[in-house]
Amino acid sequence: MAYELAVSDADLAVIDAAVPGNLWRWGFSEAAQVRLLNHSENTTYRVDEEGRCCILRVHRLGYHSQQAIAAELDWVAAIERDTSIRTAMPIAGTDGRLVQPFPSGQGDGRYSVLFEFLDGEEPGEEHDLPESFEQLGSITATLHEHSRGWVRDGRRPARPVWDFERTLGRQPIWGDFRDGIGVTPEVAAHLNQGVARIRSRLQRYGTNPKRFGLVHADLRLANLLVHEGRVGVIDFDDCGYSWFMYDLGSALSFIEHKDYVPALVEAWVRGYEQVQPLADEDVDMLSTFIMLRRILLVGWLGSHSETDLAAEIGAEFAPQTCELVSRYLHRESLLV
Repeated sequence: MAYELAVSDADLAVIDAAVPGNLWRWGFSEAAQVRLLNHSENTTYRVDEEGRCCILRVHRLGYHSQQAIAAELDWVAAIERDTSIRTAMPIAGTDGRLVQPFPSGQGDGRYSVLFEFLDGEEPGEEHDLPESFEQLGSITATLHEHSRGWVRDGRRPARPVWDFERTLGRQPIWGDFRDGIGVTPEVAAHLNQGVARIRSRLQRYGTNPKRFGLVHADLRLANLLVHEGRVGVIDFDDCGYSWFMYDLGSALSFIEHKDYVPALVEAWVRGYEQVQPLADEDVDMLSTFIMLRRILLVGWLGSHSETDLAAEIGAEFAPQTCELVSRYLHRESLLV
């Protein structure tokens, strides 16, 4: 699966200009108030008109097929129906379709989805993060329990596979970590040592269906919303097939080096086991999935250098990752 990884400011300007002319698809007028929220894999906007508030997601060209987007939305609907997880539901257009075209002058391959607005704010260091992570552990276990039993039209949904080859191997979906910002030959050599250890441990761990299946794959803080003490989960755009424990690694995205991470992991495990038990082998692999995600993000920053997040994090991320690799190689743990 090949993705177009770079989106320029010019592309964003094209999308911005096309939004008003596409709002009719959901019954908004061109006079609706539109505010850009995020420009990363996709571009998201808040749309307000006459007391109605929604979130518009405009998909990146070449990122997901219409079939893959529909599969994501089907899982979200099933989660809403079958569990108590708080998430944002997609809203059908006036023609009844959830996945809408989004003509923008860049070809006919761009899609868009409208979601209901979900109250809440991203948890941060000023919040009780362990409490949020304990809830997230329970939510994640519920997602995994649900995905094991969910099928779409009698077959496996068409979604990306986040295995070794497509994260740190020869077919990286989010870009090669060796091309990351601030990755010198010395840094690349050190990261390669960590990648070799990760690969060895993953091969021993295996992909038994009890360990590998449909996951959210991007449970980072930006995709969590806390409202009145309750954690909600949004943005299933990267959901796909991976190790279930990879969801913890994704939850710690960009904060893996923080000294409070062991407390967050402990809280997450505690919450997870309130829903279903974790085997010792699963717990033993948590540091490996945290390390896998961290090195994956080095590649993401390199292939998304045009984003505000890449500019904010800067070139220190890769050398900082080397420090984590050293800890991981020495102990095979980031949690002690």
